Amino acid sequence: MANRSITITAQIKAKDNVSSEPVVAQQDELQAIDVVDEPMTMPKTKAELIALYQTEALEINNSVQAKEMEKVAKQRVALYQHQLKRTEFFYTINPLLRPTYMVQTLKSQFIEYQQFQMARALDQRGIIDLDKNEMMWQQLHIVDDLIADIVHHMPAQQPVGWQLTSVNRNHLKFPTVGRLRDKDSVADQASLNSYVLGHFGVMSYTYDRGYFIGHVLGYLFCCYYLAHLSIAYGVTPLPENVVPDYKYASLETAKLVRLLHRVDVYCKRRIYQLAVLCARLSCYQLDKYIEKMLIAEVNEFDKKQQIEHLDALFTQGIMPEMPDRVDLKQFPGAFGDEGKS
Repeated sequence: MANRSITITAQIKAKDNVSSEPVVAQQDELQAIDVVDEPMTMPKTKAELIALYQTEALEINNSVQAKEMEKVAKQRVALYQHQLKRTEFFYTINPLLRPTYMVQTLKSQFIEYQQFQMARALDQRGIIDLDKNEMMWQQLHIVDDLIADIVHHMPAQQPVGWQLTSVNRNHLKFPTVGRLRDKDSVADQASLNSYVLGHFGVMSYTYDRGYFIGHVLGYLFCCYYLAHLSIAYGVTPLPENVVPDYKYASLETAKLVRLLHRVDVYCKRRIYQLAVLCARLSCYQLDKYIEKMLIAEVNEFDKKQQIEHLDALFTQGIMPEMPDRVDLKQFPGAFGDEGKS
């Protein structure tokens, strides 16, 4: 498995001629770019490898000035180089320095896991069944097992690029760069999808669409993921000038089909399983669960009964007895009964 992984990584790196030409930033740009533009060297310890997966989110930059947009373009390239180099290190490092299951090591920083914990704490009435989600989070190492199997079987291909839109939301929780419609900034490797897709390419999200450059299996994952959640989406080739100084192919639909012809059905099935697993744990799915809790809170009491009580108040001029009426005896001193025993 390891030798096959290294071969695939080498295929991707061969198309990337940028590593010998590092991005040159002006002094006033260093503060914004240093998060992803630090020199990367082969980790010497397990802690150093894990640290590469623990990065801060880039600041939102909604400016449309030419200088600021140029800065964002450099940030994107630096982010992609960082993601690619980190994946190369992951597969070429001494196996003894690699956590047995990296995904379990990083679980606590995933947005999906943090939202799951919040949903579990909110569900005081037991409205939703989170036991299955709990089991999947406990058995999250299956993600690494699926990735290892997929990487072992996937064919080597040059990186291809595409743009993905899904109702103008970052449903895949890609790392965010530059402009955003809201303040939902996502750091690299801060989501389960970011970790998974990092093995198949590089990705980011800006304003209203996601960008992906890498193996066509990453494209399949995105399609399976969004389709399983019934989220409308659209995919178009990534034009060559969108991510300058980074080598990738901008393919028409027909050529993308040819690439998919080279992927056997076994590999497609594994990608589908991986996408469904991630979709079940997604923030989008958890939001649906939390909406059920909200509806349950709104409908906590019998509305028909309350309407009957209201009608009785109007017709009789007195408040009818109600099962949930507050017992004023529990509040001594109220309503002028001070001093009464």
